[in-house]
Amino acid sequence: MNDSTRTHVTGTVLVITIDRPQARNAVNAEVAQGIAAAVDRLETDPALRVGVLTGADGTFCAGMDLKAAARGEQVTVPGKGFAGLTEARTAKPLVAAVEGHALGGGFELALACDLVVAAEGARFALPEVKRGLIAGGGGVVRLPKRIPHHLAMELLLTGRTVTAQRACDLGVVNRIAPDGQALPAALELAEEIAANAPLALAAVKRTVRQADGAPESEAFAAQATEIGALLRSADFAEGVRAFAERRAPEWSGR
Repeated sequence: MNDSTRTHVTGTVLVITIDRPQARNAVNAEVAQGIAAAVDRLETDPALRVGVLTGADGTFCAGMDLKAAARGEQVTVPGKGFAGLTEARTAKPLVAAVEGHALGGGFELALACDLVVAAEGARFALPEVKRGLIAGGGGVVRLPKRIPHHLAMELLLTGRTVTAQRACDLGVVNRIAPDGQALPAALELAEEIAANAPLALAAVKRTVRQADGAPESEAFAAQATEIGALLRSADFAEGVRAFAERRAPEWSGR
């Protein structure tokens, strides 16, 4: 890691914290490299099952650091996109824990995660059109897939800021927590996910990606391949045994 990104492990969950509170956790080159390295650690460490992405000192992320970008700093990582995450194809689940503002690229980081927990006072916006740009870190691509077209277009074309409750009503946020409690609530959700079979979790993510925009027949064919592999896995056998023996399964990831 580096001075702008820190990590800690809770059980089988890796917590990734953007730590530039003096810049509202805006993304510069150091943050982008730090997130990319943390996600690589999550993906390669078999002891880690789920990641949680959050920001320090009550702010999630104010997006791209425009001053850093003007200095020529690279806020994208090859193959991983903006902030080392927005174009990464991760196998393990990621949960965003949002306090304060998730603006521009910050909102796009949340959209790059699989689930989003937000504090009551959190605010979301894609204001790029107000500066002559578009939300190129996944906002324009992902938001219309997550919420109804006309509602996505309203946010993208106006650049309007919405509350956590409105984001939840739209379906962008999974859970709302009291202010200051987004991370504990996200950890609770992450631990619930981490209790499940890691091979099955990865298969869910791959199947969802493969089915996105694919004809139904192709989607079911891809799903059948995933299920066939899972049926041959040691984890499936363990899941069946654990159910029969009325105990918690002990996953091996094989």
